[in-house]
Amino acid sequence: MIKAIVFDLDNTLVDFMLMKRRAIEAAIPAMIDAGLKLPPEEIKLIIDEIYKEKGIEYQKVFDELLNKAIGKVDHKILSAAIVAYRRAREASLVPYPNVYPTLIKLIKLGLKLGIVSDAPALEAWLRLSSLNFQYLFDAIVTFEDTNERKPSPVPFIKILEALNVKAEESIMVGDWAERDIVGAAQVGMKTAFARYGDTFNTQNPNADYELNDISELIDIVKKENKLI
Repeated sequence: MIKAIVFDLDNTLVDFMLMKRRAIEAAIPAMIDAGLKLPPEEIKLIIDEIYKEKGIEYQKVFDELLNKAIGKVDHKILSAAIVAYRRAREASLVPYPNVYPTLIKLIKLGLKLGIVSDAPALEAWLRLSSLNFQYLFDAIVTFEDTNERKPSPVPFIKILEALNVKAEESIMVGDWAERDIVGAAQVGMKTAFARYGDTFNTQNPNADYELNDISELIDIVKKENKLI
């Protein structure tokens, strides 16, 4: 019987890549207006290289950009970038279609809800709080809670312990097959691949289920629990 659903956060509950892209697109002209004398295409290229090297959650991307571009951190340009980035991020941080009603229906079915995210703790909580989602989840595990990234079994074991359920009583929902699906499967969790959030054009995620819409979880749970 399924007693808990565990979600990845970015590109599973929220369209993280859309948010990131729009935030960067807003920051670039703001930096140019503040005095950065580089073409937008070159700024974008440097930012992309920094994220590729340091990871998409790297928090000092604009500092490093300025050091690479002009040899120092100009706080006038930096502050313009940060303000524009944050404004665009807040405006574009939205859940995927049907996320909120699906979470509510799962709760009404008596299931516990959890999150396992590789995002930094503060960033994960900021995203959840911005959407007013922080009250819907019984437990949340971020990178700082284990210092292990998926597909390590450690974050998955920790969320199962926090939810007080066995692996076989849970379903892990995620968009990154090599991390979310592989990591959950190796500890014995059932898995559902969030194809609607897939950014890798994954051909065969090797999941128990594939979701074109998160609302499909409802029928999956009912089938697993023999409610239909």
